[in-house]
Amino acid sequence: MSILTKALGSGALVMALVYPAAADEIRSGLDDQTAVAITIYNENLALVRDQRRVTLKPGRSALALRDVSARIRPETAILSGASGSTELNLIEQNFDFDLLTPDTLLNKYVGQQVQAVTVNPANGNETIESATVLATNQGVVLQFDNRIETRFPGRLIFNEVPDNLRDRPTLVMELDNNNPAPQEIELSYLTAGLGWRADYVASLSQDETTLDLNAWVTLTNQSGTTYRNALLQLVAGDVQQVQQVLPRMRSMDMVESATLARGVAEESLFEYHLYTLQRPTTVADNQTKQVSLLSAATVPVEKQYVLNGAEQFYGGRSAAGVDQDVSVFLNLSNDESSNLGLPLPGGIVRVYKNDSAGRVQFIGEDQIDHTPKNEDVELKLGNAFDVTAKRVQTSFKKVPNVGQYNFSAEIGHKIILRNAKDLSVVVTVRETIPGDWQILAENNPHTKLSAGTVEWSVEVPAQSSTEFEYITLVRY
Repeated sequence: MSILTKALGSGALVMALVYPAAADEIRSGLDDQTAVAITIYNENLALVRDQRRVTLKPGRSALALRDVSARIRPETAILSGASGSTELNLIEQNFDFDLLTPDTLLNKYVGQQVQAVTVNPANGNETIESATVLATNQGVVLQFDNRIETRFPGRLIFNEVPDNLRDRPTLVMELDNNNPAPQEIELSYLTAGLGWRADYVASLSQDETTLDLNAWVTLTNQSGTTYRNALLQLVAGDVQQVQQVLPRMRSMDMVESATLARGVAEESLFEYHLYTLQRPTTVADNQTKQVSLLSAATVPVEKQYVLNGAEQFYGGRSAAGVDQDVSVFLNLSNDESSNLGLPLPGGIVRVYKNDSAGRVQFIGEDQIDHTPKNEDVELKLGNAFDVTAKRVQTSFKKVPNVGQYNFSAEIGHKIILRNAKDLSVVVTVRETIPGDWQILAENNPHTKLSAGTVEWSVEVPAQSSTEFEYITLVRY
C-alpha cells in the first residue's frame, strides 16, 4: 500500500512512498535504455528513437515506458523489436500525462476518504481522524463525522496513488508477446519541445574585403525529459506538417574549402540536408546547448551601399523633399571559390570587426534563409552614417491615358547623395516602379532587374555630393 502525506499548513513536509500504477505492469525507465537517437527539425519537431532492453511476460502484458517526452505525439509512436523482429503485437496504447503532484492527488480523492492529522502544539501528540474530501476548488473542503472544515491546519494521509496518476510522463502499451527472453525494443515517436537553429559569427577584416565565418548549432530542449548520450542529427529545410490542434503538454558530400566542424557530417536527405554529430551528446531537459557546425576563413565579401525606393513615389505630386537612409550590405557567394560551398542552414549572422585598438566590436546582424551551395548571401548590417540621401520630385505631368490605363504621368526625381567619408563610394539606387514604365531621361545609365525594378550605380566622390536625376513615364 502506498502512503503519501500532503501538508495543508506552512512548513509541513510532504512525503511519498509510491507503488506502481498497476500491479501487473512492466515498467521501463532510463536505466533500461541502451541507445537513443534524435533527429531535430527546424519547426519545433523531433523524431526520437529510443532503444531499451526489457523482459516481457509471454502472452498479453502492459509495458509502461517511462521517461518519454512530455510533449510526445502519441499517435506517431511505433514500437518494434530493435532487430526488426515482429514478435511484438501491439494491441492498445495510452499516454499518461496526468502527473503526480500533491494537488492532482488531492483532486483525485474528491468524494473519497483520507486520514487527517493534527498536532497538539503543547505536547506534540498527533490526532488522526477520517475525513471525506468534498471539494478542492480554491482550497480543500473536508467533511468529518461531526463537522465540515476548510483551511485544515494539519496534513492529509492518502492510502494509495490512483492508477491514472504518474510521477512522470509514461506511454503504456498493451502487448501480445511471443518472446519471454530479454529483448531489445525500439520506440520511435515525434515530439514537440525540441528545436535547433544555426547561429553564425563573422569576423570582418580591417580592409572589409574578407571575413572569417563560424557556425554554431543552438539546441533547445523543453520536451520534459533528458536524452543521455544521444546520437544527434539535424535536418535543415522546411518539412511539411499538417496543422492541427494538439493537446498542450519542425551520401555525404564533403568539400575541401569550407570545413564542417570536427565530428559533423553532412548529406542530402530527400529535399533537405542532414547534419550528423559523430559523437554522442547529452541534451538535458530545460537546457540550451551549442555545438560547432562549420568554419570558413577569408571568405571574399563585397560592401555595398543601397538606396531603396518605393512605389509611393510614383502615385502623385510630392510637395517636399524626403530624407532617406542608405543601407549597408555585405555580399558573398556560397561557393568553393569563396572558401565556402556547403549548404548553409537558415539562421542569424552576427558580424564583428576590430577597432583601431584591436578590440572586437559588433557591427550588425541579419537573418539568412536556408542557402544551397553556389547561391549568393546578402547581409544587411544597418544604415550608413556618413552616406545620406534626399529625394526631391522635380516634375509631375499628367499625360493622356491610352488603352486600359487609368493613370498616366511623366514624373521626374532628383536624388541627392552625400558622402562625408574620406574615400569615394558607389551607391546602388534601386527603385520599384508600378505598372508599365519607361525611363525617358536620366543622367546615369540604368539596369532593368525585373518588370517592376530598376537600379542605377552612382559614384559619390569623397567629402562631396552627387545629384542624380531621371524622368519616368508611368502608366497603370
